[in-house]
Amino acid sequence: MAISFDEVEVGTVLPAQSFPVTRATLVRYAGASGDFNPIHWNEKFALEVGLPDVIAHGMFTMAEAIRVVTDWVGDPGAVVEYGVRFTKPVPVPNDGVGAVIEVSGKVAALLDDRRVRVDLVAMSGGQKVLGMSRAVVRLA
Repeated sequence: MAISFDEVEVGTVLPAQSFPVTRATLVRYAGASGDFNPIHWNEKFALEVGLPDVIAHGMFTMAEAIRVVTDWVGDPGAVVEYGVRFTKPVPVPNDGVGAVIEVSGKVAALLDDRRVRVDLVAMSGGQKVLGMSRAVVRLA
């Protein structure tokens, strides 16, 4: 069921979601994206360049965050704009558990043409990992 523009108001909260990330997740994402930078799979290399551990791909983190919006609206094609700033990396330890990206969102503005702006908050390990995370969505 599609979300109607008439059903939302500024402050409408989207269902929050948590997304687990393991080293296996990063390997699969690297294969799909073609991004085989060793900071995403080689712990020794990541530590040598000053990172706390292997880190999740920024685009992977961004993609997981927008899922809160696409699941809410029911149509990925309804997202007409999306942008973020990367504020902190998501370290993914090789401990069988990995990391979790926790994402929440709310409608921040009602725009013209049945569009709304949704602001997202993405956290991992108690730190904000995406800043200025905003999507513009055209509703039914």
